[in-house]
Amino acid sequence: MRQWTIEKPEQLAFDSVSRLNVRIVAGRLAVLASDGPSTLEVAGIDDSPLIVTHEDDGTLTVAYKDLTWDGLLGWLRAGRRETTLTLTVPKECPVNVGVVSASAVVAGFESRTSVKSVSGEIVLDGVSGEIHADTVSGDMESRSLVGDLSFKSVSGELTVAQGTPRRLRATTVSGRITADLELPPTGHVTLNSVSGDIVLRLPHAVETDVTLRSTSGRLAAAFPGLDHSSQPGVKTLTGRLGGGMASLSATTVSADVTLLKGEQA
Repeated sequence: MRQWTIEKPEQLAFDSVSRLNVRIVAGRLAVLASDGPSTLEVAGIDDSPLIVTHEDDGTLTVAYKDLTWDGLLGWLRAGRRETTLTLTVPKECPVNVGVVSASAVVAGFESRTSVKSVSGEIVLDGVSGEIHADTVSGDMESRSLVGDLSFKSVSGELTVAQGTPRRLRATTVSGRITADLELPPTGHVTLNSVSGDIVLRLPHAVETDVTLRSTSGRLAAAFPGLDHSSQPGVKTLTGRLGGGMASLSATTVSADVTLLKGEQA
């Protein structure tokens, strides 16, 4: 095992990285998949040093000593601890990213990606495989999603652009969910919110079962043929679009649910 204490801008290279763990507080973080060598570039850092550990099994950890993964969402300390980092590791490398208020971009990975944020904004670009994301108030944007995404937040917003998910499960209290999706035949989407609106867009021609449900929010769908029903405490729009091979469910308590139709090809 090798260990470095980073106190100033610096660059490091690593022979082999099989797993990556990154935990920072404030600043900017980029974690990029690369076919080249694994590297760490620290472009800026304040007075608090980062600890970098590269273990014999290939696990690379970049973190502050007292900022644990499990305790990240409840972490409060004086000072900003601001740093600017860029990491490149192989695309098949499992990645664990944790930030407090820092913004983070994670791009190109194909294995298992886990992201935790308190208030920092997260962008996942071209990430596939198994993805887990948890935030308190931090927003998350996913671009070109392929794979399985599980998202949980209190007030953070989720935006999915050009997503083709096998599985997408999102739960928020007041955060808005916006998703532009193409559903594969086995795609399964489940979205739940208390007071955050849900807006979905599907292609003009799509094959999926649809269930939209709300206690007091408005339900609207651009696709004809969905059945509307209203009972004490719940309103629903349900039906089958095309062959109905995929499934889409969106449920709120007081927020609106809107299903939009993409332009005809």
